[in-house]
Amino acid sequence: MTAIEKLFPNKPPKLVMFDLDGTLVDSIPDLTTAIDSMLHHLDRPAAGIEKVRIWVGNGASTLVKRALADSVGETDLEAVPTDVYEEGYKHFITQYHKVNGEKTTLYPGVIEILTKLAADECIVAIVTNKPGRFTDQILSKLGIHFNYVISGDTLDKKKPDPDQLSYCMQEADCTAAETLMIGDSKSDVMAAKAINVPVICVSYGYNYGESIHDASPDAVIDSLIELL
Repeated sequence: MTAIEKLFPNKPPKLVMFDLDGTLVDSIPDLTTAIDSMLHHLDRPAAGIEKVRIWVGNGASTLVKRALADSVGETDLEAVPTDVYEEGYKHFITQYHKVNGEKTTLYPGVIEILTKLAADECIVAIVTNKPGRFTDQILSKLGIHFNYVISGDTLDKKKPDPDQLSYCMQEADCTAAETLMIGDSKSDVMAAKAINVPVICVSYGYNYGESIHDASPDAVIDSLIELL
């Protein structure tokens, strides 16, 4: 019995919402290229892929601030000067748009689980903190399609706030009992639990360098293939 079948023993969920980065796609190589380009532009040392992996998850703005703060040994993101942030963010956006999708790959099982959910007549959605222009760019390049795409700039608030999930559920006309969230980070878990939506997390995601088990999702899987 799969994790979905345990949570929905009588019939499949009507709506399945997926996080994007770290859940469906490994986007760290392209994000690292853009972040390191930005740091080089500002005469700061490159961060490297392992640091960027820990910083991803709260949107582009926070990612840039984390990189800039770390480059001078600072942990307080508010200590990043506004002019430095604005210059860095502008350069990051430009560079990421150039490389987004070049080295980004689908994780094993993505096509298979989307095909299975379509066969079960489930509504599928993306709920991500990534800005819309980059979300659409990745989905187009990788050739995967969803009924709804809720990005980091769709609403004023984003995960771990539950507004994105609630909005998607309203659009799809689904209740919490009919909905499932699949993600990789504590932000996904916090957003889902805030509105009583069952949540399954993958163990291979980013999650700020922490074990996803600590966030207490309803289930943890090592691959999306386990849902088949």
